[in-house]
Amino acid sequence: MDLVRKLFSKKLFIFNLVLIGVLFGFSLAFFSFSCTIPQSQKTAQAQEADSRVQIPQSSLAVAEALQVSFRAVADKVLPWVVEVKTVSVQRQPQVPFNGPWDFFFNNPRNPDGGQQREYRSQGLGSGIIVRRDKNVYYVLTNNHVVGEATEISVTAYNGKDYTAVLVGKDERKDLAMISFETNDIHPIAELGDSEGVKVGDWSIAVGNPLGQMFSVTMGIVSAVGRTGGPAGNISDFIQTDASINQGNSGGPLVNIHGEVIGINTWIASNNSGGGSIGLGFAIPINNAKRSIEEFINKGEISYGWLGVQLLDPDREMLQAMGLAGKQGAFITQVFMDSPAEKGGIKPGDFVTHVNGREMRGMNALTLTVGDMKVGERAKFTVVRNGNVQEFDVRIDARDDSVAADSKKLWPGVYAIALSDAVRSRADIDKDVQGILAVQVINNSPAATVGLRDGDIITAVNGETVKDIQSFYRVLREKAASELYFSVIRNGSKLESLKYKR
Repeated sequence: MDLVRKLFSKKLFIFNLVLIGVLFGFSLAFFSFSCTIPQSQKTAQAQEADSRVQIPQSSLAVAEALQVSFRAVADKVLPWVVEVKTVSVQRQPQVPFNGPWDFFFNNPRNPDGGQQREYRSQGLGSGIIVRRDKNVYYVLTNNHVVGEATEISVTAYNGKDYTAVLVGKDERKDLAMISFETNDIHPIAELGDSEGVKVGDWSIAVGNPLGQMFSVTMGIVSAVGRTGGPAGNISDFIQTDASINQGNSGGPLVNIHGEVIGINTWIASNNSGGGSIGLGFAIPINNAKRSIEEFINKGEISYGWLGVQLLDPDREMLQAMGLAGKQGAFITQVFMDSPAEKGGIKPGDFVTHVNGREMRGMNALTLTVGDMKVGERAKFTVVRNGNVQEFDVRIDARDDSVAADSKKLWPGVYAIALSDAVRSRADIDKDVQGILAVQVINNSPAATVGLRDGDIITAVNGETVKDIQSFYRVLREKAASELYFSVIRNGSKLESLKYKR
């Protein structure tokens, strides 16, 4: 009984309760510790596993090969790229300070006279060493880089500065050539074939953007045959997304072989600073190869001349002329006594090919003819009255004074069809038949006989014209030596004077 009492005594109960609490706490701590250790071990094991992840060797090999290629291109190209620095001087009248006493000393303000003040502006661009003749190096760049510079210098990749002189420049192609003399040895650029450039090709731009000398950027060819360059540049540009900024102008666009495929010329940008947005344009190098020779030999570029004025017709005009779906250049005017007229080409002809080469617009035709030599004969394929015809034309040398003489432009008017949209804008009744004269060229035969902008031409040389097709057909067939119009002007029917050749 004593044992039983002791087992159920109050002191023993408290002792047992404390003992159970200690055992429970120890068990809980042990359980927590046993759970924590494996988790940390798992984390450590995961980290160790991550550190052992390897990039596939096949992927590394491709990336490293591409990296080696870009390094090789940079090593090859950079030594024949130069930085072009220019200084232009402008003089403006200096207006003297006039105090209230000047009048009494016979010194009134005279802003048109007095001393001249010089303003010096600096320019920056890039260039390509394309030729060496003994100790003279020739550098190809852009016309807009040299501009009207009075001082030109270049910095080569070796860090040396050289004084340069202008060899020649051409605004139509935006090309220029400068030269410098040195006994130092510089490599010469390797010119590629821009005819073979395709969309998606690698393109690498080299130059001095924003003064950051000898920079290399990489992208792809985004498009070819682009038009619409600044200042009337006639090139069919290569478009690239390789980063091009101010200072890249005149530098090379090269392919993955380190061959020049273009000359970086301009960028399209929608910000005020003119920064790159991935729309850069380069003159195809094939457009410049003949220019290099002519700059060196003659100091200027000569152009072949056909003697026409061209238009890239919109879809509506193509439809009206029965040319829907066709590509080419539309001839609106022909110079009298020009190679085109002598060869049989007439207004309204649509040129699709020259010597079998497709013409994708007026710029392509302008470039093709411009690169022809004086006296060269070329076969022009045209669509006339829906029929394909060929004409053999002997190319003459372009004379800017002759090309600007509008007195010889035949007929001297740009006309469009009376579509519903045109009738609505010009408030022309739907029953009126004819075509609308939208621009009469000053001093041309059309202007001489009294034709005006806004006249509705209803007949040519007495024969009715109801649409744009019949207008050009009558011009070709009935207006060889004489020209006059029947028109509606401000609701009145009028007859023009007659022009005789």
